[in-house]
Amino acid sequence: MRFENEPTFLMLIVGKLGHLNVCKYDATQCPNKCGAQIPRIMMTDHLQYTCTMRRTKCEFCQSEFSGAGLEEHNGTCGQEPIYCEAKCGQRVLRGRMTVHKSKDCAKRLRRCLHCNREFSADTLALHVNQCPRVTIVCPQRCDIGPIPRADMDAHLRDECKSLAVACTFKEAGCRFKGPRQLLESHLEANAAAHLSLMVALSARQGQQIQMLKSAVSKLSINYTGTLLWKITDWSVKMSEAKGKDGLELVSPPFYTSQYGYKLQASMFLNGNGPGESTHVSVYIKVLPGEYDALLKWPFSHSITFTLFEQGCQTGQGGVAESFVPDPTWENFQRPSNEPDQLGFGFPRFISHEMLHRRPFIKDDTVFLRVKVDPSKIVAV
Repeated sequence: MRFENEPTFLMLIVGKLGHLNVCKYDATQCPNKCGAQIPRIMMTDHLQYTCTMRRTKCEFCQSEFSGAGLEEHNGTCGQEPIYCEAKCGQRVLRGRMTVHKSKDCAKRLRRCLHCNREFSADTLALHVNQCPRVTIVCPQRCDIGPIPRADMDAHLRDECKSLAVACTFKEAGCRFKGPRQLLESHLEANAAAHLSLMVALSARQGQQIQMLKSAVSKLSINYTGTLLWKITDWSVKMSEAKGKDGLELVSPPFYTSQYGYKLQASMFLNGNGPGESTHVSVYIKVLPGEYDALLKWPFSHSITFTLFEQGCQTGQGGVAESFVPDPTWENFQRPSNEPDQLGFGFPRFISHEMLHRRPFIKDDTVFLRVKVDPSKIVAV
């Protein structure tokens, strides 16, 4: 087959082949015979960095390797600095890592020679300064040898002869303070003085106890103007009242208000006067109070006694009696300190028969309320 203009066509073919011999994008065989086909424009980089048959040196140990050999060598070179595997923060040559971890690493484990526990090397010194088994000298420089730190408090508290201690009778007032070894002789020489101190201390404590009792008593006083008196062991007290004439039960005292009148209720279980042997009698009397000088006399407020029936749903069942004091009654004038101050009340408050017929007594207990009319309490 022949072509028109054949010479021209041949020249084009020859020209194209000539261009391929110099084209920078044409892939050619690597001259190191690694088998790679690389464009001419990338050949320089290939020969320097990626050719597996190139010759190159390790940047750490300077040993020469082929490209493939260097890849195998990387990550194992003993001269490459790497961070400590124990995370102490240091960079160490890979070949010295074992020695570093056993001798130099701040995070290596070391055993305390005193308590046999293991600590990292950077915390061991701190531990030794606190280790309970380290022996230390007594701070009082006594004649006892070094003592384990854990036992030092007990030594100072119980044994150390050089420690300055207070006298056993310090709380009683003795001011002695000296070495423990002198305490025994001090106690022997001052026995009489210590006895006197204890007598004085006992007296002071007795006064304090009385003051505390008085304070507690004041805290427990009722200032509401209403007394709810719970009388227990009713059957026993009734038997005693029937066997002894005039046996009177008295309630805790109470006040009509914070600064009001002081009152006290009383009860004769077997009756008194007209109610003797048949009724329960109840009375109220005015006692000398702390604020009597500020109050209006005679006492003139209405008073109501209520004996509750127990078990009523409304809580209002019972017997109630009230009275308003007559200003002429001596019972309600300003009271004196006479122990036999008279009271006023109801000698026939409730009969024994009614007491047992209705549920006033339950669990051998009776409840009596004494209430002062709050509308007539004098304000101070």
